[in-house]
Amino acid sequence: MLNTILKETEDKMSKSVENTKERFSHTRAGRANVSMLDGVTIEAYGAPTPLNQVGTISAPEARLLVIDPWDKSLIKVIEKTILQANLGFNPSNDGKVIRLLVPELTEDRRKEYVKMVKKEAEEGKIAIRNIRKDVNNKLRKLEKDSEITEDELKTNEEKVQKTTDKYIAAIDTALAAKEKELLTV
Repeated sequence: MLNTILKETEDKMSKSVENTKERFSHTRAGRANVSMLDGVTIEAYGAPTPLNQVGTISAPEARLLVIDPWDKSLIKVIEKTILQANLGFNPSNDGKVIRLLVPELTEDRRKEYVKMVKKEAEEGKIAIRNIRKDVNNKLRKLEKDSEITEDELKTNEEKVQKTTDKYIAAIDTALAAKEKELLTV
């Protein structure tokens, strides 16, 4: 029972860290990354379709994204959608592919992005702390129902705290790396 609870805690906290890292990847650092277009959905064949399902997206250079639609008739729709998404890109096409030049970030914009990722990191830490709180409540209930002893409660609360510290440190490490990436010109 206790091992199951602790294993679930570890899994949930690990997923929170991965989720936070995933959200970090959507913040651009002046370098082209195909995940920058993850949230873009176009109207294709009468249904909203994610951009990555209508063509190939690649980053052949550090500041260039290339979209190669499988159906070339969608080029105008893709261009219009990218402009409407307000991602800061100015798409250009040659009739075959769409090129997106990733603009160089200004110092102010970089600092703004750092604030955004710090907020994402804090949300990740809050999620981890909430998991800790839920698990500690479960443990206290088990002790109250006499399923575990007071010593077992204390021991397991300490284990949960160590796990919490480990995953919060993982978020801090990921944040530091992303901050460095954002501030590097």
